[in-house]
Amino acid sequence: MHNFTMTFELNERLAAGGFDFGTQGICRVLLKDNAVFPWFILVPEVDEQITELHQLDAADYGSIMSTVRQMSQFVDSYFKPDKVNVAAIGNIVKQLHIHVVARYETDPAWPGVIWGCSEKKTYENDALEAIRDAYQHHAF
Repeated sequence: MHNFTMTFELNERLAAGGFDFGTQGICRVLLKDNAVFPWFILVPEVDEQITELHQLDAADYGSIMSTVRQMSQFVDSYFKPDKVNVAAIGNIVKQLHIHVVARYETDPAWPGVIWGCSEKKTYENDALEAIRDAYQHHAF
């Protein structure tokens, strides 16, 4: 049995920061609008009371981890980073979400964390559409 809730609502802060790529498995897929760091956020569409990965039932956990793996593979193959970072922090936004970020040794925050880095660059429409197209045609 899944922990789906009919009243799932995407946190406003997560929704406001980027582009909705739809769902993959049981996760909403968002691309943050900051081309400095190619950065996806996976938001499991589970009960709002679940804020930690270990609170998930085994089936939902497995589904989410499969999506994390698939998104990491997409990020690695499309963006060709030096490192793919995966994290579920949730200190500011409590809604369960997982970050999948392409990192480069040349990025402005390397080797530190990206949180708090003030450098931002909005995606150009052509770049955004190329990412969306590659994502839609990736073998998930």
